Amino acid sequence: MKILFLTHSFNSLTQRLFAELAALGHEVSVEFDIADSVSEEAVALFQPDLILAPFLKRAIPESIWRQHVCLIVHPGIVGDRGPSALDWAIQSGETEWGVTVLQAEAAMDAGPVWATATFPMRQAKKASLYRQEVTEAAVSAVKAALARFECGEPPTALAACSDARGQLRPVMRQADRALDWQCDDTATILRKMDAADGFPGVADRLFDQPCHLYDAWPEAQLRGTPGAVIGQRETAVCRATLDGAIWIGHVRRPDGFKLPTTMAFAAECTAVPDVPLDGWFAADHATWQDIRYEEADGVGFLHFDFYNGAMGTRQCERLTAAFRFAAQRPTKVIVLMGGRDFWSNGIHLNLIEAARSPADESWANINAIDDLAEAILRCETHLTVAAVGANAGAGGCFLARACDQVWIREGVILNPHYKNMGNLYGSEFWTYLLPQRVGVAGAAALMQHRLPMSANEAVRLGFYDAVLPAPTFRAEVARRAAELLKDDVSWQLEEKQQARAADEAVKPLAVWRAEELAAMRRNFYGFDPSYHVARWHFVAKSPQSWTPRHLARHRLY
Repeated sequence: MKILFLTHSFNSLTQRLFAELAALGHEVSVEFDIADSVSEEAVALFQPDLILAPFLKRAIPESIWRQHVCLIVHPGIVGDRGPSALDWAIQSGETEWGVTVLQAEAAMDAGPVWATATFPMRQAKKASLYRQEVTEAAVSAVKAALARFECGEPPTALAACSDARGQLRPVMRQADRALDWQCDDTATILRKMDAADGFPGVADRLFDQPCHLYDAWPEAQLRGTPGAVIGQRETAVCRATLDGAIWIGHVRRPDGFKLPTTMAFAAECTAVPDVPLDGWFAADHATWQDIRYEEADGVGFLHFDFYNGAMGTRQCERLTAAFRFAAQRPTKVIVLMGGRDFWSNGIHLNLIEAARSPADESWANINAIDDLAEAILRCETHLTVAAVGANAGAGGCFLARACDQVWIREGVILNPHYKNMGNLYGSEFWTYLLPQRVGVAGAAALMQHRLPMSANEAVRLGFYDAVLPAPTFRAEVARRAAELLKDDVSWQLEEKQQARAADEAVKPLAVWRAEELAAMRRNFYGFDPSYHVARWHFVAKSPQSWTPRHLARHRLY
C-alpha cells in the first residue's frame, strides 16, 4: 500500500515503523505536521491508501480524516484518552499498559479501535519505556491494524470494546508533577521524575535556583537532610530524600537547554563532596554508575549507559580507560554492551553547544572518540564484540564496527550517517571500516541514504554480523561470548593480529584517521557553517519548518 506518515517529527518510534513497513513492501512517505494546508497538500500529492500518525501533538484536520482512513498510534490502553497517557500511567503506578491504534474522528482518541497490544510496566523512565515497550507494542498493533485494513475488516467501535478500561485524563501539568522533598519518599520522587523524563522534565529548584530535573537514579546508601545535595559523581549530583537519596543526571536551567547537572551548576558543585566509585567493576549496591565492568564465564562485559547515547570528551576518555582496564584482565573476550536505551550516538552535541568554543570542543570530542575506536581496533589481547542492544546513530554505529564482531538485537534502528548534521563528514574510522564490509559503492550509498536502517538490513548488507532475538538478547550475547572461548582463542587472536598488520602495511590507521579529521576540521573551522547551524537547531529543539526531501518522497516529483 501507499502509506503516508503524518508526524510531529521523525522520532524513534516513527523511524522503527518506517523501517518495518518498508520491509513489508509498503511505499512509505513522511510529512511533518507543520500546518493543515501542508498536510492537505501532502495527501493530495501522494494519494495514499492509508494515513498513519505515529507521533502527533495536535489533531489531524477534519478535511483529511473525513476523506481518508487515518490511524492514530496512541500510547495508552483501550479507552485511554488524552495527551499525557504514558506520564499518568507511570506516575500512578500502573502495572500493565499498552498501545492502541484507533481511527481519527472528531473527538480526540475516541475513534473506533483497529488494534491494541499490551505490556507489563517496567520501573523506568518514560523515554526508556517509549523506546522499548511502547515501540514494540506499537509495531505489533500497527501490523495487526494494517492486516485488518487490507482484508476489509472494519474496526471495533470504542463502546463495543470489552477491554476498554482507560479513561479521559487531562494533560499533566507541572502542578501534578511537583516534588515535595520533605514529604515524598524516594519511590514517589522517582515515579514523578520518570514520568517527566525526556520531556518536559520536573520543574523544581536546585541550589535554590529554578530548573527542570531529568535522569533520576536511586541511591541505596547515601543519606542526608531531605532536599539537600549530598554528593556528586562525574556528571550527576546526589540529593537526599525522606527515606534515601536519588541521583539527578541532567537539568535544564531557564532559557537554556538540557545539560549534565555538574556542568549546568559547575560553580555550585565546587562545594559538593565527590563520592567516586572504587574502580570500574559494577557497584555492589544500587547507585548511579554510567560505566561499569563485570565478568562472567571468562568474558568481560563493559557497560556504558550515557544519557541519550551522547558521549562527551570526558566520557570518551573515561570509557577508553575502562576499555584498556578490561584489556588487561585475565579474559580473552570483551563485550561492549552500551546502555539500555542507546548503544551510542557519537559525540555530545549539547556539551559542544555549551562550550566556550564549540569548534574547539567538537575537535576535542571527535579526537576522544577516535582514541576509543583506535584502542578497540588495535586490541591484540582479546576478541572484541559489540552487543548492540539499543538504537545507535552516526559515530556510535562505526564505534561498534571497530569490534571484531557486532551482534545486534532484533528491532534496533541504526542511523549510520552524518550528513543530517549539517553535512558532517564523520570519523571513527568509517572510511576504513565500512568499504571492507559493504564495498566502496555500498559505503557511498549507505552514507548518502540518510534513512534509518533496521537490524536485519544491517546484517543483510554485511555491515553487522548477526541479529539476535529481542526477548533473550542479553542471555544470547552471554552464551555466544562464552562459546567463543570453547575453541582455542589463540589462533583467532593470531589471525586478528596478522590481518591488522597486513592492513597497517597497506595504509596505517594513522593515515585513515588523519584523512577523516582533515575533513572534520573543515566542518568545525571552515567557511561553511552548516554543521554549527544544524547543531544549534538540534540542541534548541527548533520546530520543524519543512519535511526533508529524503523523507517526503511525494515531493520529489
